[in-house]
Amino acid sequence: MSNISGKHDESGAPASAFEVDTRALFPSRYGSYQLVSFKRRAGSPQHASEQAPLALVRGDLHGADDVPTRLHSECLTGDALGSLRCDCRDQLEAALRRLAQEPRGVLLYLRQEGRGIGLANKIKAYALQDRGLDTAEANRALGFAEDLRSYDDAAAMLRALGVRSVRLMTNNPEKIEGLERAGIGVRGRIPMRFPPNPHNRAYLETKRRRFGHLV
Repeated sequence: MSNISGKHDESGAPASAFEVDTRALFPSRYGSYQLVSFKRRAGSPQHASEQAPLALVRGDLHGADDVPTRLHSECLTGDALGSLRCDCRDQLEAALRRLAQEPRGVLLYLRQEGRGIGLANKIKAYALQDRGLDTAEANRALGFAEDLRSYDDAAAMLRALGVRSVRLMTNNPEKIEGLERAGIGVRGRIPMRFPPNPHNRAYLETKRRRFGHLV
């Protein structure tokens, strides 16, 4: 599902559905950032229950190419609660530490919990995984596609920040393809790899086997 309007700017690129709302200094345990919130432009599609995405920014991104970039889908269980069933927190922390060493870069925090099915359904999927289903099978058993995420919003956010092309911190080829389809050039990939633990080994294997992740 695309959230980018059909309009284009003067350069011929798709017009951004987002504009920057507020910027604030954001010192963190990983380094110093600027925290950026966004709002949708008037006339852009919006869902009533939608939670605003965020960006953590290093340096001036206006007109920048080859910006080190992480698209991070929200994972409350991993990011905040330290779940060992996934590698989300490992990826979030590693990305923030690496970006803090760069003169410029950005992490987009996308509100796409559970590959887009939401937190409550994600916990239901966990229960199904406890009974032997893998993550893709659990989503399908709940009546969802294996992955509902879209990266159109991410492209719109990058466009609102002035980013022209990125070096993407990911193992997921779909993120690369999604950004490029939405008009953001991907000039390279920065791998995000971590040793598995006994609780996420099957999850990582499912990502490799079913979703083509480069893990």
